[in-house]
Amino acid sequence: MDTPLPPSAQRVQNAASELGLDVAVREMPQSTRTAEEAAAACGCEVGQIVKSLVFQGAESGKPYLLLVSGSNRVDQESVAQSIGEKLSRPDAAKVRAWTGYAIGGIPPLGHDMPIKTYIDRDLLKYGLVWAAAGTPQAVFPVDPKALAKAIGAIAIPVI
Repeated sequence: MDTPLPPSAQRVQNAASELGLDVAVREMPQSTRTAEEAAAACGCEVGQIVKSLVFQGAESGKPYLLLVSGSNRVDQESVAQSIGEKLSRPDAAKVRAWTGYAIGGIPPLGHDMPIKTYIDRDLLKYGLVWAAAGTPQAVFPVDPKALAKAIGAIAIPVI
């Protein structure tokens, strides 16, 4: 018998369906909070893990979501040039207020407010990636190109 998803993960499942993405949110028995943990749980390369990182425009105060390959670290100066303003890291409370999710389970979609989203070009070279689904144990596999199209993410280099 299938156990129901936690409410946060179900929200992600519903949001994906509303966007026309045919994905299945899964709850893993172990943590998927870090890219390394998620890759081990999903049986994939670290590069196939989508890190959902929230930044704040230094001048505008607007939130930006970066979907980053698990094997990459963000070069904030390079990304700032692509976005058009310097970036800072907001605190966990602000991230939760914007997205509706706690750090460690932030999905690439289904947020409490619209957030301009950018996707790491390196993710687009994979046929399948794994993204967080609202909790530190919930994930879903998705074609990164289909994800980017569904959420209107702009592809940029992040390193």
